[in-house]
Amino acid sequence: MKPADVALNFGTPSGSPRTSSDFEELNYPHHHTATSNSPTGSLGWTAVPRREEELPLPHYMSEDTARRRVPRAPAVDGGETFVAQDEKHPMDYDVYDDGGKDVYAKMKAARGPVGSGRLRRPPAPPPTTVGELIQQNLEHIPPIIYTLLACWTRFHKIGKSGNVIWDEAHFGKFGSHYLKREFYFDVHPPLGKMLVGLAGLLSGYDGSFDFKSGEAYPEHVPYTAMRVIMATFGVAMVPLGWYTAVELGMSWRACHLVALMVLFDVAWLCISRFILLDSMLLFFTFTTVFCLSKFHNQQYHSFSFDWWMWLAMTGISIGCVTSVKWVGLFVTALVGLYTIEDLWDKFGDLKMPVRDQIRHWGARIGCLIVLPILVYMASFKLHFLILNHSGPGDAQMSSLFQANLVGNDFASNPLDVAFGSKVTLKNMGWGGGLLHSHVQTYPVGSNQQQVTCYHYKDENNDWYITPRWGEPEPDAEGPIRFLQDGDVIRLRHAATTRNLHSHPIPAPVTKLNHEVSCYGNLTIGDEHDYWVVEVVDDIKRGKKNNVDKIHSLTTRLRFRHQVEVSCEKENNPGDVHTYWNVESHWNDRLPRGNTKFYRSPFLRDFWHLNVAMMTSNNALIPDPDKEDILASKPLDWPFLRLGLRMCGWGDNQTKYYLLGTPVIWWAGTTSLVVSLLVLAVYLIRMQRRYADMEPREWDHFIYVGKIAFFGWFLHYFPFMIMGRVTYVHHYLPTLYFSVLMFAHLVDHFVLTSKRFSEKTKWIVFGALSFTIFACFWWFRGLAFGMDGPINEHWGLRWRRSWNIYND
Repeated sequence: MKPADVALNFGTPSGSPRTSSDFEELNYPHHHTATSNSPTGSLGWTAVPRREEELPLPHYMSEDTARRRVPRAPAVDGGETFVAQDEKHPMDYDVYDDGGKDVYAKMKAARGPVGSGRLRRPPAPPPTTVGELIQQNLEHIPPIIYTLLACWTRFHKIGKSGNVIWDEAHFGKFGSHYLKREFYFDVHPPLGKMLVGLAGLLSGYDGSFDFKSGEAYPEHVPYTAMRVIMATFGVAMVPLGWYTAVELGMSWRACHLVALMVLFDVAWLCISRFILLDSMLLFFTFTTVFCLSKFHNQQYHSFSFDWWMWLAMTGISIGCVTSVKWVGLFVTALVGLYTIEDLWDKFGDLKMPVRDQIRHWGARIGCLIVLPILVYMASFKLHFLILNHSGPGDAQMSSLFQANLVGNDFASNPLDVAFGSKVTLKNMGWGGGLLHSHVQTYPVGSNQQQVTCYHYKDENNDWYITPRWGEPEPDAEGPIRFLQDGDVIRLRHAATTRNLHSHPIPAPVTKLNHEVSCYGNLTIGDEHDYWVVEVVDDIKRGKKNNVDKIHSLTTRLRFRHQVEVSCEKENNPGDVHTYWNVESHWNDRLPRGNTKFYRSPFLRDFWHLNVAMMTSNNALIPDPDKEDILASKPLDWPFLRLGLRMCGWGDNQTKYYLLGTPVIWWAGTTSLVVSLLVLAVYLIRMQRRYADMEPREWDHFIYVGKIAFFGWFLHYFPFMIMGRVTYVHHYLPTLYFSVLMFAHLVDHFVLTSKRFSEKTKWIVFGALSFTIFACFWWFRGLAFGMDGPINEHWGLRWRRSWNIYND
């Protein structure tokens, strides 16, 4: 069949004079449909042109090889949308290869980020009337409505339980420390806990409550107001979900599905209604994905103001999410993978100047590496500035850091250490403790008095510095003998009078090292009680050559420990775990120290605290001798095998159960499996040269699929290899990406498919929306609180493994 001729509509009737407006204005058709007589299956305008002029074919082209070029920008609902052509926003065209003969075939289809995110549209003209203003902002009405609904779900009956619920016992207490400015230690970064403290400050809380688990809140603690402030982060998740779906290029019905699933998931709702860190972690996870999608849609105009702004906002969001919990590193990895792929694509663009390549690399390094690190470090700097008083977490930090805390007396201790001084010795390895001994003996080995490390202040940490056997003891009336590099000393335990001792007996744990014990007394001992003092350096005075006397707090000495204390047979001066410093120091014959002499560098404190956090976090491993009824395993999460009781389960208590909306979790997990199968089918069909979709549609399908699947995988898989104890709330950031995947697949196969009518799409959308809402309404009591005997709340146990009822 002979293809239709190629025609152009110049839009001006014959004989009519042209005006300048004919060239300056472009009338946008309101409706257009695909015409069946188009030779390429492309779209033709419904308006019939009044005059057509045939475009002459080049001499080397026949009618069989001629093709029509048409705009190819799919709209949000799967139809075609016209995009105005100008210098900054060129049209994308479908391209047909004619062996290099057709000049129009030189125009290649848009590749990379341009064709995969939200469809670019020309900016709307400034509104001239209120009606135009409203018309141009109609797209913001749904997220506003969803935000109001989120306020109701998050704030409804939020103060119903007047008791400390679950981890409010931890994070409420940490907020109290900020208000009292007492230094404490925790395994999480400080930003979220500082925001808890800020919530308490804004609520009028004075920081005097201990937040003991299950205890009733006294009248002076505004716990409801604090919960409301924390729940505000949960409210913001809903519009963020909507706008992220918009930026990912989903149809408006798919955007509604995402917003509904975020709004009506019971687990997200429940975790947002208490004084916890999870609502902030989820909020910043959502903002990171949103900012990344916004930046992706600015890629067509690199180095513009919006491009820089959203790249920087992505970096700031990364810094914030990692400053709340280290789980934020998983979404950081997602941004990293996206950036690597993006830069790799640009590296393959031979038309891009080297200067632009360097600028792109520099922009990513500055905004996605340096900026997040600065945000993360700034949270610790503020943490140190606020918590400038001595508190329960002092011992986790270095001695020099503690000396600068208000209420700590280290800085007033004598500066120069002498024989006869009573001291405590702090190991300078990351997470190291104080040298400690007690009357208990080793059950194996020498059976002598145990020596270990302890992270809390105790009189069993005190030691006297004494000379070797046979040398005169320090004379209170004689000259003072200061401790120096190379001196041989004995360390006598103050509480038991035994001497720090080592001998060639294997240590109890580190079998390759020698055991360290306490042996003898004031009169009994041997040469195995001797220790040689080796100066490593001094934090204030610098290298070893500048150290003439041992100073408390700043001079680093050689010893050895690793949880237990043992004597290492190999002499390794570079092993930081063999470094010690004098922490507390008492000697009545020496003058008091000068506080101005001690300054602890921020970078050293920052690194020390982060290593201590990491060490403590790795120690949170399941106890095989105890059953933790709250814990769960990663395999339990995707299909919601277990929930979590968040409080006491008595008949007179308001009960909360952390469990997701089942249909949301199950649908999200199923969609992840389906996405892999669909991708495999598409790749096989592509290999067989089937064209199931246009290039831009394929780019969009892959782009959103990668964000959703790799986001889910990067958040889920690390828990599979972690040794630490895990709970169901660890899956909540992961859930977001399965929600995006489900909406994406429904959008791809139904809501934007040309195979289904509008009526069918409405039926599917309505059925899904009703199912999500109905399931939420059935389980709403798990988040709003359940009163009375739990067994009277019928129909909540959809799986036998859910421990909702008292069996």
